[in-house]
Amino acid sequence: MSNTLTKPGTKVTPKTFLFNVLNGVAIAIIAGLIPNAILGEILKALKPHYPIFGELLLITTSIQFGVPLLVGALVAHRFNFSPLGISVVAGSSFIGSGAAVFKNGTWVVTGIGDLINTMLAAALASLLILLSGERFGSLNLIILPTFVAVFTGFVTLHTLPYVKLVTTGIGQMINTFTEMQPILMCVLISLVYSIIIISPISTVATSMAIGISGLAAGSASIGITSAEAVLVFGTWGVNRLGVPLTIFLGGVKMMLPNMVRYPIMLLPIITTAAISGFVASFIGIGGTKESAGFGIIGLVGPINAFRFLEGDNFMMKIILVAIAFFVVPFIVAFITQFIYMRVLKIYKKDIYNFLG
Repeated sequence: MSNTLTKPGTKVTPKTFLFNVLNGVAIAIIAGLIPNAILGEILKALKPHYPIFGELLLITTSIQFGVPLLVGALVAHRFNFSPLGISVVAGSSFIGSGAAVFKNGTWVVTGIGDLINTMLAAALASLLILLSGERFGSLNLIILPTFVAVFTGFVTLHTLPYVKLVTTGIGQMINTFTEMQPILMCVLISLVYSIIIISPISTVATSMAIGISGLAAGSASIGITSAEAVLVFGTWGVNRLGVPLTIFLGGVKMMLPNMVRYPIMLLPIITTAAISGFVASFIGIGGTKESAGFGIIGLVGPINAFRFLEGDNFMMKIILVAIAFFVVPFIVAFITQFIYMRVLKIYKKDIYNFLG
């Protein structure tokens, strides 16, 4: 039984290790959170009228509680661990998340826990498994669950309070700044997220970790949408239809190799994000930490933004959300592409030729 990499002798560089952890977390977050992010509000509205929707709401909400386990399992999967290794990393991640709390003589699952500490637990458990390799042979059946999981759990339970302080503090700081200087902060957050979405870092994981909400979360969604808009127009015509379509449906990170080779690609992205974030701040686009990292993927951002808009005029709220998420980002993206490529001639269209 192989409990580490399926290819003996394969070396895991620090860069590969980091990317494996980040990519595993990104997939786990999407799998665990998107059902409730898309269906949650709809089901809440229908629940009073039809009991079956209450059951469906319970299911979509419950799926979220499995995020720490999904993080560990998918990070381990990225390293090609055996089923034993996957189980150990998943268990370690659940312990490190702090989601399970012992209260009044009973274990209670309080949510998905602290995502950064969950990532730390998954990374530490994976590292220990990689270091142990095959040297213990069949004893790995005893050593990995007993020592790796227990040691990782012990370490991460002690780091949890400090990690929580940091993540909670960052989230509170961002939300406070957004309230004090809404226009400036909305623009800045939109800029940051437009870059993060095309990087190896997960926007969903980042949002959940720092707990942004309100205008900050809405601006994050607008930044992601801006990057999608630029890349859809950019890749159109120089790739097969599947490339811009995949980007529109959320596959923005597929353009990471292009961004690394042609950093100038970020120029139209941040320009579009800044203008779109500016407009969104006036409209009052809001969101939650669960919706902030999705943008228009699955209409998660627009649906949650609709909830936060003030007023009772249904059609007006629909129009404002459409302007913020579809009209402004895509029109600005088209104009900026034209100016930078055709007028200023800063770069050529072929930088969007998919390199993956």
